[in-house]
Amino acid sequence: MNEQLEQLDKEYVLHTYARNYVNFKKGINATLFDDNDKDYIDFTSGIAVCSVGHGNKRVADKIYEQILNITHISNLYAIEPQAKLAKKLKELSGYDIRTFFSNSGAEANECAIKIARKYGETNFEKKRYKVITLTHSFHGRTITTVKATGQSSMHTPNFAPYPEGFSYYNYINDIYNAIDDETAAVMIELVQGEGGVQPFDKKEIQELAKFLKENKILLIIDEVQTGVYRTGEFLASNLYEIQPDIVTLAKGLGGGVPIGAIMTTHKDIFNPGDHGSTFGGNYLVTTAALEVLDILEELKDSGALDETIIYFNKKLNEIYENNKELFTNNVGLGLMRGLRVKDADTLALIIKTAFEEGLLVLKAGKNTLRLLPALSISKNEMDEGFKRLESALNKIKNS
Repeated sequence: MNEQLEQLDKEYVLHTYARNYVNFKKGINATLFDDNDKDYIDFTSGIAVCSVGHGNKRVADKIYEQILNITHISNLYAIEPQAKLAKKLKELSGYDIRTFFSNSGAEANECAIKIARKYGETNFEKKRYKVITLTHSFHGRTITTVKATGQSSMHTPNFAPYPEGFSYYNYINDIYNAIDDETAAVMIELVQGEGGVQPFDKKEIQELAKFLKENKILLIIDEVQTGVYRTGEFLASNLYEIQPDIVTLAKGLGGGVPIGAIMTTHKDIFNPGDHGSTFGGNYLVTTAALEVLDILEELKDSGALDETIIYFNKKLNEIYENNKELFTNNVGLGLMRGLRVKDADTLALIIKTAFEEGLLVLKAGKNTLRLLPALSISKNEMDEGFKRLESALNKIKNS
């Protein structure tokens, strides 16, 4: 069956991923089952997407109930769950915002850049359009967000020419000297996901936010991966105690359905026609997202999420301490974690061997083994997942 699936995929789907051709058929919370009924503990949650786990009945029931009535109309009409979701995001974030809904994180970041460009056009005598980002950042795969991404490997000549106005710096402190009279915004992740699960210093971020506010430069926080309780609070921005001008969300917000959100304190920046989306914020995705947020808010308020974070990190630190011949550092926040591996070959071997043991893990920049479990992961699933990771590591050390 897997051979047939591989043949089908290779013949008809564009070759943009180096796939593992396991054929998953069912998921229950943080456990997946393939077509041979082999189970796998999932420490990836679809790259931080399945925030409330696989096969979540509450979300499934809400989706089913909704699509029996309306799946989609268009944004030419009012959409009740969209309006309710926008209100919910305002309440959970604690920011005075309005929200636009897109279909993905890249689209959310595109919209954030458009807001920055319009702000720079309409608020200064001389047009401001430049956006400063950081080396090792990742902001998406569209032409503009690829250019906003501070990884030179992403700027291949194959897709040139790219939009102008983006520059990249290694450190937060480099940003101050990079700002000129054409700078409209600074765009950063508070924990660089693809860049190696690297959190920034809280005080450094707070000082930057204050400086930008004083100089009327927008602060865009890309929370596509860090948002929706991934770092323990609703937003990493809440954890860092800052108030950005724009926050982008996606991934965990929909629990598996494609949704992005652009939250901004510049509530009147757009006029009708300035931006839009055919599918963005439709009945299906906003109904799902409302239920996802209800589930996660309950986990947070009950203390269960904090307990999960503490336990997961305790188990992860045990792995790190017991395998320092393989790992050089333990990084990340909340349930966005990473172990730095001594070299790229060892990292690839860990991912492969862990899979053979029935555990899904990811890689990130700086030779990082990345772990992004469902926020609803159970203690038993954590125990079993780390047991399988330890087994994989022992096989590697003993080979």
